[in-house]
Amino acid sequence: MGDSLRMILAMIELEVRRLRHDRTELYTRAVQPVLWLMIYGPIMSSVKAIPTGGIPYTDYIAPGILVQSTTFVSVFFGLTIVWERESGILKKLLVAPAPRYATVIGRSMASGVRAIFQILLIIPLALLLGVKFIPNPAYFISAILIIFFASGGFAATSILVTSFLKTRERVMGMGQAIIFPLFFASNALYPVKMMPPILQYFALVNPMSYVVDAVRGFLVSGDLSGLGMDLAAIAIFDAAMFAAASISFRKIIE
Repeated sequence: MGDSLRMILAMIELEVRRLRHDRTELYTRAVQPVLWLMIYGPIMSSVKAIPTGGIPYTDYIAPGILVQSTTFVSVFFGLTIVWERESGILKKLLVAPAPRYATVIGRSMASGVRAIFQILLIIPLALLLGVKFIPNPAYFISAILIIFFASGGFAATSILVTSFLKTRERVMGMGQAIIFPLFFASNALYPVKMMPPILQYFALVNPMSYVVDAVRGFLVSGDLSGLGMDLAAIAIFDAAMFAAASISFRKIIE
């Protein structure tokens, strides 16, 4: 257990060091969520056809856009794994004195570090655009932790996909195929009850729906009545993805 914990922390520390030296990706990935909040939010606010429970529409979608941007980073984390395989780093990790699952969890949670930096970049921009968050530091920290752990599950999904596809081009294509259905079939932009019945069923098993619901409760609405179910769904999703990615991890370098 001690070796596993040290491996996980080492992977997280490695990601922090990378971000200290190169933050370009964070800046470029912040452009899309800002455009959602700056253009899409105000335009749809004027329509007034989406029930948001009295919350301004731009405020309503802000947590969903925040989760989408961090999930986008995590789903494409497999590209880093491809680079590490080509450079020989993965082979060194596999011979380290730690279980394989520790390597997978460590690499996955490292994407959570990127997610936190992404949050700290987008939140001030959202405030400048007029989004009103609940002024509660405890709620803010809770939302960050939820996104941090959920990002690990999405990154593990990316590692699982990478173990089968193995090339950057295929991973990029599959990443697009994963992120957009998860985003549009969640409650990020509109309530689930507005969706066609088949999409409502999909939203029930869509992990992004639970992440957005929890983050929206902490940052915007203050409604935490479904928090227990949200946390349980996120925990199940993370555990399933960590287990599946750990089993298939060795296939990446075969």
